[in-house]
Amino acid sequence: MKTQIPDVLPIYPLKEHIIFPYMVIPLFFSREAIVVIEEAMQGNQMIGAVYCPGPNNVCTFDEHPRIGTVCKINQLIKFPDGGGKVTIEGIQRFIMHTAVQTEPCLKAKIELVVEKEERGLVVEALVQSVNALLKIALAYGRPLPEDVLKMIDRIEDPGRLADLITVYLGVDPGIQQELLGILDPVERLKSVYMHLTTEVQKLQVKGEIDQEVNKRLGKSQKEQLLREQMKQIQQELGEQDPRQAEITELRKRIRTAEMPEEVLVVAEKELRRLEQINPASPEYTVSRTYLDYLCSTPWQKGTQDNLDIRQAERVLNEDHYDLKEVKERILEYLAVRSLKSNTKGPILCFVGPPGVGKTSLGRSIARAMGRKFIRVSLGGMKDEAEIRGHRRTYIGALPGRILQEICRVESNNPVFMLDEVDKIGQDFRGDPSSALLEVLDPEQNDSFRDHYLDVPYDLSKVMFITTANIMDPIPSALRDRMEVIRLSGYSDEDKEQIAYKYLIPKEIEENGLSRYPLEFTPAAVRKILHDYTREAGVRNFERKIAAVCRKEARLIAQGDEPLKRIDAKDIEGLLGPCTYFVDVAAERDRIGVVTGLAWTEAGGDILFIEAARMAGCKDLTLTGSLGDVMQESAKTALSYVRGHAQLFGLEEDFFEKSDLHIHVPSGAIPKDGPSAGVTIAVAIISLLSGRAARRDVAMTGELTLTGRILPIGGVKEKLLAARRAGVKTVLLPMRNREHLAEIDDQLLKDIEVHLVERVDEIVARTLLPVTPSSCSQQKTELLPPEAIL
Repeated sequence: MKTQIPDVLPIYPLKEHIIFPYMVIPLFFSREAIVVIEEAMQGNQMIGAVYCPGPNNVCTFDEHPRIGTVCKINQLIKFPDGGGKVTIEGIQRFIMHTAVQTEPCLKAKIELVVEKEERGLVVEALVQSVNALLKIALAYGRPLPEDVLKMIDRIEDPGRLADLITVYLGVDPGIQQELLGILDPVERLKSVYMHLTTEVQKLQVKGEIDQEVNKRLGKSQKEQLLREQMKQIQQELGEQDPRQAEITELRKRIRTAEMPEEVLVVAEKELRRLEQINPASPEYTVSRTYLDYLCSTPWQKGTQDNLDIRQAERVLNEDHYDLKEVKERILEYLAVRSLKSNTKGPILCFVGPPGVGKTSLGRSIARAMGRKFIRVSLGGMKDEAEIRGHRRTYIGALPGRILQEICRVESNNPVFMLDEVDKIGQDFRGDPSSALLEVLDPEQNDSFRDHYLDVPYDLSKVMFITTANIMDPIPSALRDRMEVIRLSGYSDEDKEQIAYKYLIPKEIEENGLSRYPLEFTPAAVRKILHDYTREAGVRNFERKIAAVCRKEARLIAQGDEPLKRIDAKDIEGLLGPCTYFVDVAAERDRIGVVTGLAWTEAGGDILFIEAARMAGCKDLTLTGSLGDVMQESAKTALSYVRGHAQLFGLEEDFFEKSDLHIHVPSGAIPKDGPSAGVTIAVAIISLLSGRAARRDVAMTGELTLTGRILPIGGVKEKLLAARRAGVKTVLLPMRNREHLAEIDDQLLKDIEVHLVERVDEIVARTLLPVTPSSCSQQKTELLPPEAIL
């Protein structure tokens, strides 16, 4: 029974195959194409298969060719991912006239093509010629299934014969579509005959090439068969041998690389060696890669420095606020470069808490100087080969990160930032910090030898910048090679300026609010600073500003009315409850509790030293995760107070029948260092004298047994921490007078700083007179022995 074909069919786009009548083929379809299949399955299971020349199997009606094949779906299998597989059978050609619908799938009105039977001498001769060409193609090695051969011998219809040969001819889909579009069977078979003739000619040329190659090859050269075939083909086409072309290209690159004389000798020697190596040998690839790195290394190629000091200063100020010391050092270097062109690059080390702009400052320096910028993170690096590279004897060897990055930017004088130099590790594979000794030594790095290249390379033109949070983990030999520039935290006024000049415009731009003006009032910025951040840098501050901008973006996206002006009263609704509170202002003056100042990796911080006394037998208990140095400071403070008890009006035998307990909250945070000695001593004196300590007075200093107060470090960080915590008075050692002179007056405007030399001066400024209320407080705070357990 003949299948009834409708006038309108869903159109399925074909990409890789063209379906001809009487052809049965499995077809895999994606989830997007299932609409066409389902449309056909709901009707008479027929689709119109049409070639789609467009990308991603997506074509409009006008982009489709007008000739296609009516196909019947014999089997459908759906896959879990939404796609599936169908077995379809080509039935008859059709001509596509007009599109009936385009969504959800393309449907078109079609007209079936009825082919008339062709008989005669011309047709018979053409069929015989095609069969003869097929046999010639088979003789030259053209593969064809046995059952297809038998089928071809039985087919006399020129149209069906042309379609069958086209399927197995292996031509491009575009040519197959052209053959599908020839509606005259005889003309179609003639076209197939021409394509088959071309195919036979190709096979004949290939056979002649194979025959010529076989004559040249002996038994000992069989392993070179494929390469010789390629060589013969190149000769037929008039092209150069690819290996010789590669050698010629390398020789040209060596001449133009401007290598130093010593390196040039090594490169030419390696090139001569490469010419003698069999290309099939693994050693060929090793030698080829080595020469490629030698040619790619920028031996003399660099960028021109921008020596306009005013322009450089303007660029630095555009990117970063304050940081005067760093900017002055860069401008000094540029000034020297303008006077002496062969100046060696400085080795700088930026030390400071997170978020103060150390890494971004390196990028800004490169922009100001007009140089390329490289950043390599050293955090967690444990393998020395990361710096110096592997020797070429190892499989997969490569140069170290230093030369790899210099080759990548194609410049011998970049700004090279080695980030997190204080977090380098070491294990059995070596110590990267030792490998950096040569890299960061201006007297040695002009002849740096990478293990892979094994030739000297001049790193003296590179400006190396390292960053670290603390200097202690850095080996002393490496520390000695670097010029240390400390970046302290920012004051609240600095952060306000940074917010308005950099952070707020940046976050408005990044969160898509450029077309929606958003204003932060000074009160809002200060509230974010004081209630939601507690840091030396501005990283968390920037995150909070970004959070506010995202809230505004969401309101705009939802179609709600956004806030055009962010005030202090709006902040809590946008960011939630306050995260931080003023530690000092919220507390009252207490006996035995004194405010101290500490320095951490994240900047300065305040801490409270608590002292308690109980009946016992001369035992000192120290808690709060204290390190060895801080524990020794506590013992030194107690010995000082016992030796000078009369000076402070204390009982000289107060420790005979008592135990003392010193605690430094928070207990889970490790603490160490000598600068809490004065604070511990004042806490003990406050406890024993019954005089409450002022919470708005903070102190720092190392105490000796003789009562000398030694200088401490991190003065600016500690003063910033005191301001953030609401401290009004800060007591510093007299020997820190020079450090205090370097601090801006703006930072000191809300704090009264006193320089002290003796403990009695600190006691006079910190401890309040004894009052009845303080006596009752002291009785309340005396602990029984069992309470300490």
